[in-house]
Amino acid sequence: MAEETHTRRNFLRRDRENRCFMTFPNTTEAIKMEACCHAAGLPGRLVPVPGEITAGCGLAWMAERSWREEMEKLAENSRVIYEAVYEN
Repeated sequence: MAEETHTRRNFLRRDRENRCFMTFPNTTEAIKMEACCHAAGLPGRLVPVPGEITAGCGLAWMAERSWREEMEKLAENSRVIYEAVYEN
């Protein structure tokens, strides 16, 4: 399992073509999403919003595209307010 986690981290650093970003209206919602994702075991991390995307707080949750549906469901079920989800 540790190897799998390490592989996912490396993937998020290397593969710039297979990511999605969830943006938030404020920092509170971004941190709330981070906590929910960690609790649910959803891989990803908080990052500064890429330059080509505009977001209220400047933070985005970044994950693999394949996790997009799960991210959106988790946000809705956890009542996390987000602005949009962008695919890279």
